[in-house]
Amino acid sequence: MAIRGGVETSLAELAARVRRRAEGHSGRFLLGIAGPPGAGKSTLARGIRDELNLAAGAAIAEVAPMDGFHLTNAQLRAAGILDRKGEPDTFDTAGYLAQLRAIRDTAPGIPVSWPTYDRAIHEPVPGGVVVDRQTIVITEGNYLLLDDRAHPAWSAVRVLLDETWYLDVPRPIIEQRLLRRHIRGGRTPEAARTKVVQSDLRNAVLVESTRARADLVLRKAGRGYRID
Repeated sequence: MAIRGGVETSLAELAARVRRRAEGHSGRFLLGIAGPPGAGKSTLARGIRDELNLAAGAAIAEVAPMDGFHLTNAQLRAAGILDRKGEPDTFDTAGYLAQLRAIRDTAPGIPVSWPTYDRAIHEPVPGGVVVDRQTIVITEGNYLLLDDRAHPAWSAVRVLLDETWYLDVPRPIIEQRLLRRHIRGGRTPEAARTKVVQSDLRNAVLVESTRARADLVLRKAGRGYRID
């Protein structure tokens, strides 16, 4: 159940929450941050990682993003779904689940390679991150909270995570951010708007339906966040 009440909190306080939850945990602690495209999940995940590492004086946390499991453009083109890139079936879901299990099951000190996504070339990059001695891993992405009714292949993700957060953002802000992202990525304004309306916002509606499955629901508030 999500904790509610409009309480404002800082990145440092959110990181402290994660640290307390991870204390005494057997193996690695996995935090999942879900939310619609353009919500700011990557920024939040990196912020939590940096606060954890700063407080510990060592690299105890790392980010393992879901976006590294995008299918390649060649795979999407061959399947005739390149225009739907970013939708649930355009990811290597089985690969993502396998690597999450590897993160959970591998003892700290044994390296686990993790792919990232390069927005300059719009392709996944194998081995973009290596999780080694870190005991806390933060994975972030759109579809971490999908259930059997929506997409059965994704429903196994939630049970692998020790805690999940949902980052909530008003739809108009998401739309503006995504338009800017696509234009920076090389699309014309017209093509960017088509992508947002026909794909991204559809994905956002799907992801918003998973909000209630999170342990914590957050909204950006100034320099910090509000727990809804």
